[in-house]
Amino acid sequence: MNGEQLVRSIGKSGVQASAVGLGTWAIGGWMWGGTDEKQSIAAIQASLDAGVTLIDTAPAYGLGRSEEIVGKALAGRRDKAVIATKCGLVWHTKKGRHFFDQGGTPVHRYLGRDAIVHEVEASLTRLGTDYIDLYITHWQDPTTPIEETVQALEDLRSSGKIRASGASNLSPAELSAYVATGSLDAIQERFSMIDREIETDLLPLTRQNGVSTLSYSSLALGLLSGTVDPDRVFSGDDQRRDNPRFSVDNRLKARNFAESIQPVADKHGASIAQTVIAWTLVQDGVTFALCGARNPEQALENAKAGTIRLDKEDLSAIDAAIAVKLADMDR
Repeated sequence: MNGEQLVRSIGKSGVQASAVGLGTWAIGGWMWGGTDEKQSIAAIQASLDAGVTLIDTAPAYGLGRSEEIVGKALAGRRDKAVIATKCGLVWHTKKGRHFFDQGGTPVHRYLGRDAIVHEVEASLTRLGTDYIDLYITHWQDPTTPIEETVQALEDLRSSGKIRASGASNLSPAELSAYVATGSLDAIQERFSMIDREIETDLLPLTRQNGVSTLSYSSLALGLLSGTVDPDRVFSGDDQRRDNPRFSVDNRLKARNFAESIQPVADKHGASIAQTVIAWTLVQDGVTFALCGARNPEQALENAKAGTIRLDKEDLSAIDAAIAVKLADMDR
């Protein structure tokens, strides 16, 4: 039976948020073919209206652009949202390790205390708020001890500037080091029906230690949404344009998979994308599913996934379809 928007806790922090979260990487425009600010703001506000409280962003999404748009969308409604943003991908300094260039601007992986103190103030300004609900290290920095990073985050928590802390894009050893500090509330990692590595190397440790997991790319960049036709053309800097995962053969496999689970979707009056997100939320150790949206229609579709309750029969049918239709998908 379907019901109200599913709400869960972020680790042991006491912060609660909707299990379906709005991911705003695409809203930043970078690697997604640009952005439409008006539509992006409308998507965020539609999410809130539908009970989606978790809004995930990052400075690196468009060099602050995504955070600025989130801030505009939440003006006057800050109390309705649980904001997750990140630190560790910096362009104000060349400390750490060079990671990539964005629009000619070099971005480094750096999680030293000095950068975290700088970054949190910049994010608070762009977001138009005086606190961040969940502050996440975006990518790990091998030049800074994790203990230094964690202490900086704990100081921010003590000062009231953040309510919970997390880490993203972790190796098992890095996760163990964070867990050993006793202050990690959440991790954010790629997870989908075709990206399941964390089931064996990270989720056992998070489950044992009461650490929440936010999955990103829950729809595999849209491949599993049931809407990517084999003849669709991706343009501009859209990362899917040259991604081998979006080969015609893979798109056909994804379409065949969608056809296989259509009866489950129909049973719940749901779309394929909603069904895939609902499946994600019942995987052992996955607490939140982040789903991108660039307009109100996409936002509302994602939000409904948080109201769907799949039963054992549904899950068996979906798992069987995954095993048959997606097992040999090219990566």
